[in-house]
Amino acid sequence: MYRTNTCGELRLSDAGKQVTLAGWVQRTRKMGGMTFVDLRDRYGITQLVFNEADNRELCDNANKLGREYCIQVRGTVSERQSKNAKMETGDVEILVTEFVVLSESATPPFKIEDDTDGGDDLRMKYRYLDLRRPAVRKNLELRHRMTILIRNFLDSHRFIEVETPVLIGSTPEGARDFVVPSRMNPGQFYALPQSPQTLKQLLMVAGFDRYFQIAKCFRDEDLRADRQPEFTQIDCEMSFVDQEDVISLFEDMARHLFKEIRGVNLPDKLQQMTWYDAMKRFGSDKPDIRFGMEFVEMMDILKGSGEFSVFNNAEYIGGICVPGGADYSRKQLNELTDFVKRPQIGAQGLVFVKYNTDGTVKGSIDKFYTPAVLESLKEKTGAKDGDLVLILCGDNANKVRTQLCALRLEMGERLRLRDKNKFECLWIVDFPLFEWSDEEQRLMATHHPFTMPNPDDIPLLEEHPERVRAKAYDFVCNGIEVGGGSLRIHDGKLQEKMFKILGFTPERAMAQFGFLINAFKYGAPPHAGLAFGLDRFVAIMAGLDSIRDCIAFPKNNSGRDVMLDAPSEIDDKQLDELQIKVDLHQEKA
Repeated sequence: MYRTNTCGELRLSDAGKQVTLAGWVQRTRKMGGMTFVDLRDRYGITQLVFNEADNRELCDNANKLGREYCIQVRGTVSERQSKNAKMETGDVEILVTEFVVLSESATPPFKIEDDTDGGDDLRMKYRYLDLRRPAVRKNLELRHRMTILIRNFLDSHRFIEVETPVLIGSTPEGARDFVVPSRMNPGQFYALPQSPQTLKQLLMVAGFDRYFQIAKCFRDEDLRADRQPEFTQIDCEMSFVDQEDVISLFEDMARHLFKEIRGVNLPDKLQQMTWYDAMKRFGSDKPDIRFGMEFVEMMDILKGSGEFSVFNNAEYIGGICVPGGADYSRKQLNELTDFVKRPQIGAQGLVFVKYNTDGTVKGSIDKFYTPAVLESLKEKTGAKDGDLVLILCGDNANKVRTQLCALRLEMGERLRLRDKNKFECLWIVDFPLFEWSDEEQRLMATHHPFTMPNPDDIPLLEEHPERVRAKAYDFVCNGIEVGGGSLRIHDGKLQEKMFKILGFTPERAMAQFGFLINAFKYGAPPHAGLAFGLDRFVAIMAGLDSIRDCIAFPKNNSGRDVMLDAPSEIDDKQLDELQIKVDLHQEKA
């Protein structure tokens, strides 16, 4: 038996017991004739004591132990004289009578502690060491617990877990596929699934009624803190339901998770906000509603009412009111101006108006407007004495709103209003069914080609498809899109019309989606679905800035696994077997 107990479970009530522990050496300390060793495993840390007076040889051997040596010890549990209230095992220590080095360790490249000295790249290269750190391990334990809670919740609501294939056909709509060459079918390729979308719809045609899967998905897209090339979805589909049925059930699941994981009670009914309102009020379809500073449109007050030509020539003028911001210095305002002028945001400049606590008004445009106009602006924005109004303008309303959104979030960060221990969730509904793609120069499905149009808007499909709303819904928490879904089209003729609007010929539609189109001929039920991003959900619960910290072996921002050195070149023999004739060495040169 390698151990009788873990390093995290012994307490004062165990004093006098003979125990065997196994784990890794966190640190050693020599004090006089005694050596103290902190032994760590997944469950915690226990202090070991080697006494020179009892066994000099044993103590000398203990002094040779290095960090991260894997050892086994036997000894007696004893009450500590100097207790450590910061450790769960801080009331006890082990008086060691014998120990065995199970495996020596090279000096680790960084400290295996919460406050580590390793940078991101170094820790990712040695991820197996990074995972020994309690802070990282706890994220994986949280992920495990959430997965169990989700499975049990869905099982209790009659969902059945079904695994769908990982090697499927490519569907170019949406993000880019990762493709896999087929050796047995030369010149042909599988694709890794961006989601199990069509397959779960087929399960509804098959009569499974309620399906779920903790599904691995793959998208070859540019990476950010909340994106990885491979990610995990809580993927669900239901038959004979409408939009409110889906929203209600998964609200309950979210409520259950927040209560169990964070002890937070979400409201009995979450707010629903239309996509149009979200864009108008916050410039985002995933608004962070933990704080105010909603957009105020100012065209009626500022355009044409003064001699400021920038506003007079603008097609949209909007701003936010920053509570207590009137004491911002010129340096701070210049920093904000530089922020909005960054290429990623693209604003031409920033206008500000200070409503000082003494009743005076100062700003970058006060000389262009009368006191009466500036007073009207104060009323319009709801500003009080001591507040700051920040204004952006331009000739494209949506573009300016996007810029204003970035400014609002930046102010939320600066004012510490984006508290990671506060959770505000809502549903965004009534998305546009289509969006224009500058790259493709055509209408694209906002979500996917199988999304049900709002029945009230179906007459607009032929002549005004851009005005059609989708029966789609996104679950947003703290400004992060955690999940989303939609009602699905189950009528073959309506699906054909969708393909036509998206520019599919009947032949191309059959070539890519014939299996689904044919399945719908055999009594497809009304159905709907939703998928939560498990990585994002865990990151929110854990208060993390990046989903990488809750994934066991993540990729870096370049999509590389620096530990496995992947992706990498493959040898010529493999290429020959796949009948791929690309000379990678020549391309690289």
